[in-house]
Amino acid sequence: MLYQQVAAELRRAIYSGVLGPGAQLPTEAQLMEDHGVSRNTVRLALGELVNEGLVTRTPRRGTVVRDRRPLLIYPQRELEKQPRGELREAFAFAVAQEGRAPSQYIEVLTVSPVEEIASRLELADGELAVVRRRLRFVDGQPYNTNDSYYPRDLVADSEIARPGDIARGANRVLEELGHAQVRVVDDIWARMPNQEEAERLQLELGTPVMVYVRVGFDGADMPVRVAVSVLPADKHLIRYELDRR
Repeated sequence: MLYQQVAAELRRAIYSGVLGPGAQLPTEAQLMEDHGVSRNTVRLALGELVNEGLVTRTPRRGTVVRDRRPLLIYPQRELEKQPRGELREAFAFAVAQEGRAPSQYIEVLTVSPVEEIASRLELADGELAVVRRRLRFVDGQPYNTNDSYYPRDLVADSEIARPGDIARGANRVLEELGHAQVRVVDDIWARMPNQEEAERLQLELGTPVMVYVRVGFDGADMPVRVAVSVLPADKHLIRYELDRR
């Protein structure tokens, strides 16, 4: 179809860098003239790029290429020892390593978790969990959510159960409690966001998310943390490195 041809040409210009982040696309009238198509065809093409998360349309600036600089995540590095003098929460440390500014809003609750979380934590019926719900920002923009669940009986008297940031990170607190995580199991899948996620993360229409669930086990192979992250697909790149040398 004609609109797909127009969309394909604009898409190539975006991916090749000819139209970089913040660049303004030609006006509808200009695109009509350049491609010899109708206004409806141009609007269908632009709508396809909006749905893919490549561009955004604003009343004042017209159609603009989105800033798609992804946050590079190395899941295998979360539990690695940090350099001396650099003891920080894992997310803040990873973002700072890229020369970017991390921040987060934290809410701490005691909850009766849903079955999926309770089973991963191997909680008995009626057992409660402490959840640290975080909306995370990079350079002032909402980037992801992270809800970390812990058995209440394990962390009730620790900083994990209290509001506020933990500068050295909850993983270090677990270690101090005698439950350092020595093994993790990750599950990752993709889906479309629900309404609450779309609003909290200020997602453009049509942006999918990755759901990343990590279960951490201590030396006795007891699950001590279930972390559920919702990652907008256009803002994150997950990279695993495997080395058998």
